[in-house]
Amino acid sequence: MVNNIVGAIARRETDVRDILAAVTPGGGKSLLPVIAAARLIQAGVAERVCWIVPRDSLRLQAEEAFVDPHWRTALGHNLTVRAAENAPDPCRGLQGYVTTYQAVAAAPELHLAEFQRHKYLIAIDELHHLPALSDLDTLTVAADETAWSRTIVPLLELSAVRLLMSGTLQRTDGKAILWLPYRKPQGMRRVREIDFTADNWAIVGYSRRQALAERAVLPVTFGALDGDAEWRDPLSQERSVESLSQSGELAHDALFTVLRTEFADAMLRVAYNACRDHRTARRKAIGARPGDEVRGLGKLLVVAPDQATAWRYVEHLRKPFPDDLKQLMVRAAMSDVADAQQAIAEFRMRPFPAILVTVSMAYEGMDCPEISHIACLTHIRSRPWLEQMIARATRVDPHAGDYEGQSALVYHPDDPMFRAFRHDIETEQGTKARIVRRRAQHSLPLEEIEHNRPPAITPLHSNATALRFDVVAPGPDFGITAAANASSGTLPLFDPPSVAEHRLRQRIGQMVAAQVIEDEDAHLIRRNSGYHAYNAILKRVLGKSRAEMHLSELEAAVGWLERNRLSDHAGLIENDPQYRWSATRRPSSIRLGPHKL
Repeated sequence: MVNNIVGAIARRETDVRDILAAVTPGGGKSLLPVIAAARLIQAGVAERVCWIVPRDSLRLQAEEAFVDPHWRTALGHNLTVRAAENAPDPCRGLQGYVTTYQAVAAAPELHLAEFQRHKYLIAIDELHHLPALSDLDTLTVAADETAWSRTIVPLLELSAVRLLMSGTLQRTDGKAILWLPYRKPQGMRRVREIDFTADNWAIVGYSRRQALAERAVLPVTFGALDGDAEWRDPLSQERSVESLSQSGELAHDALFTVLRTEFADAMLRVAYNACRDHRTARRKAIGARPGDEVRGLGKLLVVAPDQATAWRYVEHLRKPFPDDLKQLMVRAAMSDVADAQQAIAEFRMRPFPAILVTVSMAYEGMDCPEISHIACLTHIRSRPWLEQMIARATRVDPHAGDYEGQSALVYHPDDPMFRAFRHDIETEQGTKARIVRRRAQHSLPLEEIEHNRPPAITPLHSNATALRFDVVAPGPDFGITAAANASSGTLPLFDPPSVAEHRLRQRIGQMVAAQVIEDEDAHLIRRNSGYHAYNAILKRVLGKSRAEMHLSELEAAVGWLERNRLSDHAGLIENDPQYRWSATRRPSSIRLGPHKL
């Protein structure tokens, strides 16, 4: 449907310039900007594409969507976009760039100037994170809550075409979503409705029911685990429930307790065992040996309530593995982990790690079809957030065999709030949002769960009562025969632009350093004095620093360094005062080519 709409726009057959794609989570939203850009840039309706995502971890994923060889062939395009930082010229000679809400808010003038110079197709992912700036929310949304919206609105106004994507058409606080066309509420009616007949708008819906009928997503099997819990309340009185599912008004305190005590360990064992058995069956079905690095076996995603608890889960899951496999097979992706983005990328693109523990970084938009099992150990119960989470397991995995044999199992505490959510998603995804009275707005769930206030209760004990558990032992499917094979890794078949740029900058730095060492050993320059000077020479030769270079310019720089010696061009910085100290301190017998430094 989106392909037909952008085709009509490209042929100038319609005045539509706003496309709203309400696609169920896991239904393939990430392909829509590729389709739109391929058609509209070729037709000259747009010159470039800017894709704005809610999380930094999704930028690389967006790059990959454009360089995916399958879709390049199917759509007949050769467009490439890059994950841009807030630096001048975000496209760097390519056909577009990917950025985040936060980056636009941090440097609005930079992005505004870019949109003023070129005709842009703008694609906004997960639009529901952006609250409206008008309508009934003008007086009820604080300025700090609309910072992203206020900086993105000018970009929307300047865009040639707007592609707005979301897995839900409602916010957790019930407020209006930025830019969407709403009907004005009539009289005392307290329901806000999207105007599907708005001028120059095309609204495309793709519900979970439709996606299931077309086998675009997998059906979800929920594993509800009941249990008892004990805790101490703010008055230091001991409280308890015998059944989480029957906890009533004590449900929130009981849930907080079970997520941090023995119940959580039991659920981790259940999810681990189920995923391990699934992987064993897949290996047997394809004839793979335990040590073979194959895709499509299934993976486990664990969503924790906070970072401290997440680390406890990590240690629990690592216990069965040998020391040389612990960190390889179970990774953590949280804001306090230095290599979190690398952990997410490896989880998505390599046969291992098989288990990823996160709080919020990896739940929304992460494209990892190999996820077959989820342990939902989080306290958040908003429907949009949970829909995004379960969608991580509902994507069809092209490496996992027949559709009927693929799995999407979500294990969760059997509390009343999750039960209500399960009931809700059995119906069609709604397009109405109730207008609520003013209240303190939640921070977006992806930010809020990192900063919970300390609760007023003290968890004491919990127990999973609905199932019996065995001791966890590592099976042949989660383990591999040699850690050395895993540590070497296999690179993806493609290099997204930001990865290629980083790799080429590193290579240039290594080539410059190699020439410095060679010239030091030949006594052409003084030791420990040439690296910055040689970088300055390279900048003078090429006309710009490598931090500012386009991908093609970085490739040309590598080629130039392969054919030339920097020492032969030392005259370019001979009169530069920055390097005068080095020249005056160096013995006259040590020369850099025909010139002193």
